[in-house]
Amino acid sequence: MYANDYNTLDPKYSETTNEIAHLADLCIGRGIIEPELYTKYAVNRGLRDLNGNGVLTGLTEISEINAFRIGEGGEKIPMEGELFFRGVEINELVNGFIKEKRFGFEETSYLLLFGRLPSEQELKEFQGILADYRTLPTSFVRDIILKAPSLDMMNTLARSVLTLHAYDTKANDTDIPNVLRQSLLLIAVFPMLAVYGYQAYRHYFENDDLFINKPKKDLSTAENILRMLRRGGRYTELEARILDIALVLHAEHGGGNNSTFTTHVVTSSGTDTYSSVAASLGSLKGPKHGGANIKVVEMFENLKENIDDWGDEEEVASYLKAILNKQVFDHAGLIYGMGHAVYSLSDPRADIFKTFVKKLSVEKKREEEYRLYENVARLAPQVIGEVRQIYKGVSPNVDFYSGFVYSMLDLPKELFTPLFAIARITGWSAHRIEELINASKIIRPAYMSVSARQPYLPIKKRK
Repeated sequence: MYANDYNTLDPKYSETTNEIAHLADLCIGRGIIEPELYTKYAVNRGLRDLNGNGVLTGLTEISEINAFRIGEGGEKIPMEGELFFRGVEINELVNGFIKEKRFGFEETSYLLLFGRLPSEQELKEFQGILADYRTLPTSFVRDIILKAPSLDMMNTLARSVLTLHAYDTKANDTDIPNVLRQSLLLIAVFPMLAVYGYQAYRHYFENDDLFINKPKKDLSTAENILRMLRRGGRYTELEARILDIALVLHAEHGGGNNSTFTTHVVTSSGTDTYSSVAASLGSLKGPKHGGANIKVVEMFENLKENIDDWGDEEEVASYLKAILNKQVFDHAGLIYGMGHAVYSLSDPRADIFKTFVKKLSVEKKREEEYRLYENVARLAPQVIGEVRQIYKGVSPNVDFYSGFVYSMLDLPKELFTPLFAIARITGWSAHRIEELINASKIIRPAYMSVSARQPYLPIKKRK
């Protein structure tokens, strides 16, 4: 049943709700596993050991993350974070296309999919393929997106992806040429699915005017996102270039992140591309993964409301300590955007972003807010080190700045995580193809049962 199928004033509705609440208590009571059992049986919870190191579950040539170097005695020594796409260092990649005044997301997509940087002619042809694929089936927007708007853009995106399966005559074909075709199609249409889904939401749930701007073939992915999203389709060059950099930085991040690992797991079952991508979208939707930048923005809104002097380091540090102690904001005890599962001293994506964030804050006249971000970035590691025992360094991650960038670009919060997906579909596609080429077994980790035995009782004897 859907919520609007129930009359919430009907006694039967309350009765059903109470019954479910009772069953939920039973479910929780019988679902708790004693924490010490995980240590007793050396379970790598979250596929991480007790030191936080990821359990090696696969090999990849698509990207590489470095956060430590091994010393002479074999000890791990923290280092400034490094990120490589197909062996190309991320700073060199970004600086390269910026210096040559190109948008970089399409070039990055080619690199991730095919393992090398494209020539000028190859890049032009690749951009042409994506441009040709930037179209949806006849009446898809009307019948699929506009007729069933959702409050959640990630669910809209997943539903649209699964529906595209019905329009593909070779939907279940997992031969590499066909999977590549499907991947290129999804890379091309993801911006349309996300933006049009948001326009439907805005029209039906916020009573705003409905407008649909079609993408232009001669524009980059970043330019088309801004064009489709804005009523007049206008944007500045700096806005488009910074959004393009955001897409590049989010396009891929190793095989071990939750959504990419989901891609490998689901692909190993032999399922179709649309089902695999929908599963990865479900993973990315989670606030512990793709939704983190929204929490950063919400945290800073709370900071701005409760700190009188944004430049007073003592006042800022005191409030951050209150956040860690679960006294303020969402009482979760987390300074969002600080720290990373792998990086320790620095996240190279955040370092790249920081330079362009400053430029955009000047254009948008939000320099004072940028200085607050700088203060938090500098003070939070100190505060975390004072309050908590940490086994590695803490520094701003890419989510720390991305939400601020999106807000300066006047992008709605509802699209923050879908924008992540628009970028990461490239990495997912590359990993899916890599899994199909190399793997022969379904991924199936082991779980140990710790349940107690109980006899079967005839129903009349049960309490």
